[in-house]
Amino acid sequence: MSDSRIPVTVVTGFLGSGKTTLLRHLLSEARQRLAVVVNEFGTVGLDGDLLKTCGFCPDDEVDERIVELNNGCLCCTVQEDFLPAMEALLLRSNQLDGIIIETSGLALPKPLLQAVNWPAIRSKVFINGVVTLVDGYALSNGSPVGDLKSINEQITNDNSIDHLTPINGLFRDQLISADLVLISRSDLLSEKSFSLVRDEVKKQGNSITNILPISNGKIEPSVILGLCKEQNNISRSDQNDHDHDHDHDHDHVDVISEHLRFEFPIDQDVLKEVLLKLVREYQILRIKGRCWIEGKALPLQIQMVGSRFNSWFESVNDDSWKPSKAGIDLVSLSLKSGVEKAFESSF
Repeated sequence: MSDSRIPVTVVTGFLGSGKTTLLRHLLSEARQRLAVVVNEFGTVGLDGDLLKTCGFCPDDEVDERIVELNNGCLCCTVQEDFLPAMEALLLRSNQLDGIIIETSGLALPKPLLQAVNWPAIRSKVFINGVVTLVDGYALSNGSPVGDLKSINEQITNDNSIDHLTPINGLFRDQLISADLVLISRSDLLSEKSFSLVRDEVKKQGNSITNILPISNGKIEPSVILGLCKEQNNISRSDQNDHDHDHDHDHDHVDVISEHLRFEFPIDQDVLKEVLLKLVREYQILRIKGRCWIEGKALPLQIQMVGSRFNSWFESVNDDSWKPSKAGIDLVSLSLKSGVEKAFESSF
């Protein structure tokens, strides 16, 4: 689909939770033209170097597609660092399918989300989702952080930090802000340990947020980034490239794609209400598509990740499907089948 707004995905989580490993996988496998804003600690660009060497774009574009911000905690340097970096990337928006922001782990997600509504950029982007990585092995051993010493050093040495939030408070904020939580290093956990970790994440975060296991950063890219262009169908497939000899069933998750295309009158408010209800019942990860409302000249573009609902009116390509009067054309990615039938029966 040819949306003019650029999706912005925020990836957060503490040092060692697996953010860079996830990004390397996404950049290599997503088949999208992505740019990355990396919020590093200090002047040593280790994360940036790891991303630059994964071969996701031509060598002469790497320095333009990966922006390293190392002046400190990103949520505390929004105006000085983040907004100018975003404005520079958006000058090339016609060459990009999406922007990923990797926070340092000390950043509070909410100020970044508010910054996306800055007047200079808000009409050009939308929040594609906040993905929080949790070190499952560390949490199973009683701490949200695997290397507490390194985190405390970051807090002590980062002069830009204007929020003295305790580790547990930062962890809760990351979870509450998340549209999707990924439990990394899940291959090291027993069924019982994973269940306990998942329960702890639900307890500290949002109980309806979807939680998925992940190992070695591998996950179906569309789960994180959404469906790109006219990629309306992905087959029912395992979302992890896992070892089939692995004994842990919790590391095997099916992502189910369903196409919802109907011609009937739809009220915008009712539509949102129905979709939010289905998100909870069918563990819907993402919804993307359009709704044609009677009396409106342009279709309503719809983007959802979990319960985060984005919509705006925008034209479509001449060759795109259109109903005769009113209707809906959506694709959903979920963990439970039956979304299409449930949607139809709701009207």
